[in-house]
Amino acid sequence: MDARAETDAAIACRPPGTVMRLSRLGSFHQTRLSFMRVLLRRLRRENWRFERPVFSIDARGVGEAVYTMRGPDRAYSLVAFAHDLPPDQRSDRVIATAWDATFTLFDGVPDAGDIARLRENVPRQEAGRVSDRELSVSRANRSVRLFEHVVDALAAGRQPDPARVDEVGYLMRTTAVYGSGKLGAADREAIETRPEFMPPFQAEMLSVWLTRAFVMDLVEEMARHRAAGTAVALDPDLRRRFGIGNSTGLGMAPFLISHPILLNNWIHAREEALARVRRLPDAGADTVRIFHRMRARAERCVALWRSEHPVQRQRLTALAADLDALRAYVAGAGLSGPLPWDRLWRWGEAELTEEGQEMLVSLLLEPHGALVDGLACCMSAEEVEGFVIDGAMTVDRLRAILEEIYGWALEIDWTAPETQARAWYVSAAKLEPRLGERWEEDLGPYEQPLAPGRDAARLYHALADEAPGGPVAGFLLRHPDHRHSVRRAQIAARHPYSEIRDNTIGADLMPIDMLRAKLSFFGAGHFDPRSDRWVRINMYRGAPFPHELHAQPEDDWSWPRAGGDA
Repeated sequence: MDARAETDAAIACRPPGTVMRLSRLGSFHQTRLSFMRVLLRRLRRENWRFERPVFSIDARGVGEAVYTMRGPDRAYSLVAFAHDLPPDQRSDRVIATAWDATFTLFDGVPDAGDIARLRENVPRQEAGRVSDRELSVSRANRSVRLFEHVVDALAAGRQPDPARVDEVGYLMRTTAVYGSGKLGAADREAIETRPEFMPPFQAEMLSVWLTRAFVMDLVEEMARHRAAGTAVALDPDLRRRFGIGNSTGLGMAPFLISHPILLNNWIHAREEALARVRRLPDAGADTVRIFHRMRARAERCVALWRSEHPVQRQRLTALAADLDALRAYVAGAGLSGPLPWDRLWRWGEAELTEEGQEMLVSLLLEPHGALVDGLACCMSAEEVEGFVIDGAMTVDRLRAILEEIYGWALEIDWTAPETQARAWYVSAAKLEPRLGERWEEDLGPYEQPLAPGRDAARLYHALADEAPGGPVAGFLLRHPDHRHSVRRAQIAARHPYSEIRDNTIGADLMPIDMLRAKLSFFGAGHFDPRSDRWVRINMYRGAPFPHELHAQPEDDWSWPRAGGDA
């Protein structure tokens, strides 16, 4: 074995038992592989062009608009409807029935007939219906703290207060972005072979990016209506400091459990990217310079990050200390000598908190786009084929898989009330996942199969009296209630990062850990938990707008610029 092969073998991806714990998943940050960044790199590389064929907004901020991106083969259009919503009707809850703005992403460029049809349905959201020409449906509400301040300031001929902009960070926040067949929209299968939509969630990320552009145009137009003689546009640099907010609750949390192969591919790509960087034999001057610049930006990011949640506040304090320690370490130890990135990573594993370690993952990837960006093509999944059960597998092989992957679950006393304190079910009113208290509500008949650890332990004990060499198929003929656990175990044996290795129904569960993991892959930042069950985030903060995509440096927006940063 040559020296390079020995290095590659020694520096492997982190083991699933380390990565797939909820506290660590709940410490993830955006990276170069996050879907927003993947999208904007593609749009820029393929020279997509922006048009705004429709924009009709009145003084109250009511009207409609169409924002179109034209690529090499196709065009996609955000159709936006702005409404005059009374403050007492504004709610981020999924049960809301009215919003400040509603949207759909249209496949192509809509004509007058399409817009008329959408006008009758999109503002109604769940009460309306769209067609397979629509790829997503979404809605958003204004930020009470900032929206009117910005309109008033622009109308008076001045820029809004930068401190207030940084404190809130967005003028509207989406409360849902539905795709994949929701409300009649096109199924994922209809678009997944298009190159621009092969990576996960690209249609939804395009919709949110265009929504941000519409919102900023909306406030400038309202300011012009309010005071045409004095109104000014937002300063471009300040304008880019606004993102799109989002409120995400329990409806998203079970996704990571329900899509094990997709989850594996997301995590595996991230872990492979980290391993590739750690294996580099040396650090060039340019990569070191970029790393230091991004480290300073990470410090700025944490300084701007606001949260009222006590757990997140403690994490932010610790994260700031981690970044101080990182700055001191690289100033002293430098990034020279053999395997400098691996040496830095090993120091981080020993000295930083989980939150700090996961930010270090993001920082290590930043200077190495040429090495890691291509992994984005590995993050989608053909899950249907992977769900086939291997009935010929022997019972003793299945037992070995359960012991290896679910050993943590086999050590839990599942008869203790606190280990099964929660139960996942689906709300009859909104068809959304909910988390209830098992011993306070009669939830057993409605429970969803979202407790893989408990169910794996039940399967393991059910196998105790089975003949070791017998086929799994025979066992399942007698015990079909264990099919889902056998399937998950076989998937996890082939896809090591497919299973969360923690109890997802225990009394100490923090669902926001699952939310944050998924949202970090979207590219979200400034996570602000509002309870243990829902979180506010910011999306595309700092990103170029569609009209300036080709004028800004490529993929240089996701960390806020620090002082003296060119």
